[in-house]
Amino acid sequence: MSQCHWIELPRKEGVTSRQAHCDVPEGTYEREIGRDGFFGPAAHVYHSHPPTGWIKFDGPLRPRAFDAVAAARESSDLFDAELLLSNSNVRIKIWSLHRPMQHLVRNADGDELIFVHAGEGELFSDFGHLGYRDGDYLLIPRGTMWRLEPKTQTTALCIEATNGAYKLPERGVLGPHAIFDPAALDTPKLDDMFQRQKGETEWCVKVKRRNEISTITYPFNPLDAMGWKGNLTVLRLNWRDIRPVMSHRYHIPPSVHSTFVAERFVVCTFVPRPIESDAGALKVPFYHSNDDYDEAIFYHKGEFFSRDNIRPGMMTFHPCGFTHGPHPKAFAAGAKAEKTSTDEVAVMIDARDSLEMQTAASATEVGGYAESWATK
Repeated sequence: MSQCHWIELPRKEGVTSRQAHCDVPEGTYEREIGRDGFFGPAAHVYHSHPPTGWIKFDGPLRPRAFDAVAAARESSDLFDAELLLSNSNVRIKIWSLHRPMQHLVRNADGDELIFVHAGEGELFSDFGHLGYRDGDYLLIPRGTMWRLEPKTQTTALCIEATNGAYKLPERGVLGPHAIFDPAALDTPKLDDMFQRQKGETEWCVKVKRRNEISTITYPFNPLDAMGWKGNLTVLRLNWRDIRPVMSHRYHIPPSVHSTFVAERFVVCTFVPRPIESDAGALKVPFYHSNDDYDEAIFYHKGEFFSRDNIRPGMMTFHPCGFTHGPHPKAFAAGAKAEKTSTDEVAVMIDARDSLEMQTAASATEVGGYAESWATK
């Protein structure tokens, strides 16, 4: 049987721009209806009113916002972290700790991607020692034994891939060194600090499998590696090492900011970048129908230029099935092009399967978020 492809049938009808996201006809608002997270077929509809100009939004589909950091509670290990959003492929948690872990953990259910929102300290694992600071991603492969020793109160967003492993995105014509050079990925060292943490005292390892915890006790510290080799290890990447792809003439879709790819979801990182300078280019994210992916964004620092009243530590959650885009004030500010660059840092998780909002997120939900698109 031959492979099936989408029907390619580009057409134009009525008032349109010549190119998407550029020189939008006066008095119209462009909305992209796209498939496969900006990679599939798409249509651009030019409306006479903002596509988000609703006056009421009822039902479970509504966009949500909540204070993720406020949902965090002090916990001795990641397995006790508060679950915020989840489906069968990804579990998004918030974790806070300020004391060194007195035991090791091993996740036999999936890879852990830990984004350090605040704090600094040391990570010890099977592969050695690695320091961490705010803005670090710590990628810990399934089955790795590890623990943290925070120097200061540490709060982290934790993204568990429960089906498959994390990979780097394809860079295509950009080449392998675009966005970030793989050489910027740091790996643990069997340094003096790692050697000093070894010992013959009793240590426990908490192992999670099928979301149940087993405890294995050793009469010594099992982080006692004398050496290692291979292409599977703990990795560290800081957002400050990410060099965003951008165009001064075209607002590039958020998929270009993909940092890690997993089974049926991606993790993107928004970092400071120049705003488009071409007079005809959109300066803010375009209105688009979220028709194949649920979108969750964690705000790390700065002012997110397409949203009002969002501060660091908060999350937004936009289920697929409705149009979203910049708030009215952000859209108006973008048209004036008063700013020349953004200063936000945020982590976005786009999930192909529906995410369920959990109790910890609901408890810190910000009321009226769906109504924040209303024209003032």
